[in-house]
Amino acid sequence: MKEKTGNKPKYSRIEILERNLNLKQLQINSLLNITQAINKNLSAEELFKMYNSFLSWEMGIPKMALYVKENEKWVSATSIGVKDELISIDISEKFKDYKRLQNIDEKEHHLLSNFEIVIPIHHKKYPIAYVFIGGLKEDTDLFNVVQFITAISNIIAVAIENKRLFKRQLEQERLKRELELASEMQLMLVPNHLPSGKSYELASIYQPHIGVGGDYYDYFNFDDKFVFCIGDISGKGVGAALLMANFQANLHSLVHSDCDLNQLVHDLNTAIYRITKGDLYLTFFIAIFNEKTRILQYVNAGHPQPFLVQKNGVHRLNEGCTILGSFEHLPTLEVGQIEIADEAMILTYTDGLTDLQDEESNFINEQLLSDFLMNNLSLSAKEFNSRLMERIHIFKGSQEFPDDLTVLTCKFL
Repeated sequence: MKEKTGNKPKYSRIEILERNLNLKQLQINSLLNITQAINKNLSAEELFKMYNSFLSWEMGIPKMALYVKENEKWVSATSIGVKDELISIDISEKFKDYKRLQNIDEKEHHLLSNFEIVIPIHHKKYPIAYVFIGGLKEDTDLFNVVQFITAISNIIAVAIENKRLFKRQLEQERLKRELELASEMQLMLVPNHLPSGKSYELASIYQPHIGVGGDYYDYFNFDDKFVFCIGDISGKGVGAALLMANFQANLHSLVHSDCDLNQLVHDLNTAIYRITKGDLYLTFFIAIFNEKTRILQYVNAGHPQPFLVQKNGVHRLNEGCTILGSFEHLPTLEVGQIEIADEAMILTYTDGLTDLQDEESNFINEQLLSDFLMNNLSLSAKEFNSRLMERIHIFKGSQEFPDDLTVLTCKFL
């Protein structure tokens, strides 16, 4: 029985108990349905629809807006009783002020003036959702209603967050496998054995930074000539590995005992540009040594300048052209030539070497490398590289390698 007091009906104790019992039953059923939906792995969109339906039809909430994070940006996942043009207003800057469940007093704000309560939802101390509630009737059992909305919002928000984290985990596993495949591909592309001849020997250091680098080196043996090269492909991962594989295939098809370096480099540039359209490129150094004439010809295509050390001093091999793959046609190209008259050594490397820093943020400089070469000219290529790695570790101390590290050393006997 209801008794009227003024304009408001007065409920009997039994009616209040029945009303509270019905509300509790409704809450239990709603939570059960939501839990079953989550167990069925319904999509986020379907869960938001269920949430909207419970609050609007079963609980009679006049106004509501639920905000969740999507791609690191707060967006409205669902709303009740608020116009779309208002919901589109960005209020994410306000969220930092809402540390706990609290009343809202924003009468002048176009969107926030529609709401009286904000409920932040946290997961492991981080906010994952914000629920805004408004238009509640005066006779609403505010405590029970807010308690239920908080509970159901937590369940929905945490379920969506878990979906997001699971999706991220799958993506990370996919990327990890992709990197593993790219790493395997690259290891197949670089030589696992380097030759020694009667007038030369080659040795390498190959240390990818994250398992998948863009560094590449190779060699070719002919009757009285040998060719060696080193390159650094822009980018990482499968894209760089595929470009490296394609580049190696083109290089192997173009190099022969009587190849012209000028034409070879032009052809390589054309092949790379045809595939990448300038989006990926590489720095490259290639040299041909004639064992009979002891003439070394080379082209440096935007690569860190190799050191050539002979008894008469240290030279930098800098003649060539710009990087390969950035332009459809190379603007200029010069082929360098030098006679290797006596014992000599060429140190080629990628920028992972000169990017190294010591504990005081100093870089490995030209003078350090030049002095090291002069002091170790008598060593074999393999011994030189071992000594160089020792020197690198002393130099960098506890610092990490910032990038891929590749060195190709050629000793002329």
